[in-house]
Amino acid sequence: MSPDHPPGLDLDRLRGLLDRERPGLVAGPLSGRLIEGGRSNLTYAVSDGTGSWVVRRPPLGHVLATAHDMKREHRVISALHPTDVPVPRPVLLCEDEEVLGAPFYVMEFVEGTPYRTAEQLAPLGPERTRAAVLNLVDTLVGLHAVDPAEVGLGDFGRPEGFLDRQLRRWAKQLDASRNRDLAGIDELHATLGRELPRSPSPTVVHGDYRLDNVLIGGENDEIRAILDWEMSTLGDPLTDLGLLVMYSSPLGTPDSPVSTTAQAPGHPAPAELIERYAARSGRDVSAVAWYTAFAWFKLAVILEGIHYRYTLGQTVGRGFDRIGDLVPVFIEHGLTTLQKG
Repeated sequence: MSPDHPPGLDLDRLRGLLDRERPGLVAGPLSGRLIEGGRSNLTYAVSDGTGSWVVRRPPLGHVLATAHDMKREHRVISALHPTDVPVPRPVLLCEDEEVLGAPFYVMEFVEGTPYRTAEQLAPLGPERTRAAVLNLVDTLVGLHAVDPAEVGLGDFGRPEGFLDRQLRRWAKQLDASRNRDLAGIDELHATLGRELPRSPSPTVVHGDYRLDNVLIGGENDEIRAILDWEMSTLGDPLTDLGLLVMYSSPLGTPDSPVSTTAQAPGHPAPAELIERYAARSGRDVSAVAWYTAFAWFKLAVILEGIHYRYTLGQTVGRGFDRIGDLVPVFIEHGLTTLQKG
């Protein structure tokens, strides 16, 4: 397909749907492009030459059970859009698989930059980088301060037994994609299960909160939108903190297709992020090592699923051939984090 007609996006059918459901929204022929960087759901930028939108849909091939739920993503951004939490304006949810071959939703296009690597952050300089990452923490505190019931998300998840259920869920997803030996991953899972912390009061949890899942822009480098809500639910807010800490820790693998931003000049150390979150949220973060180790485990499972889809030839984008080599690195980091406490 041409760049204006990327795989998984039928622009004629999409235009027809938008004309029926949102008459007057689209003023001319649509063009579209795949936004690279995501390793799971597919994201496309779509434009009629005047207005711009974003389309989110599941991957083209192997899909793990309960993952890639477009309805959940659309529901949570619809609920949060009226609050102070920065999310794109939702436009339309389509559950009819006849249109694009899978459920999808459309939202507004928000200008901004998702900073994925230390190299991309470097031009900001140390002061702006530091401020952007600290703002990431503050925005997370704001998300976790939202009362789920007040925004219609009181039934968005099952907070009771959340951590135990999360461990079982990710173990099940690992089994669904397991086609090779992975030394240490069963030990990591078992140790996490033996040392479950007691969760604080539940909040809306993003599930994949990191710097490259937000758009930063404007003169003050504000966070204009939080993206990629596919793993969102009601649960333990410290799982979001643990993931943010993990992504702020050096990975130790140069030129990796999955990287952290920890080496950028001015990037706050994980300890400072933890302290800031604790001070601004008022939550006890003494068990943060468990949550960080869980983040390493969760990412190891996700990466193994991506590697599995790559072996089946069911991926779109660059860098997938190196994903499999990263899984043992994430497992080792998880084990080390638990050992050090």
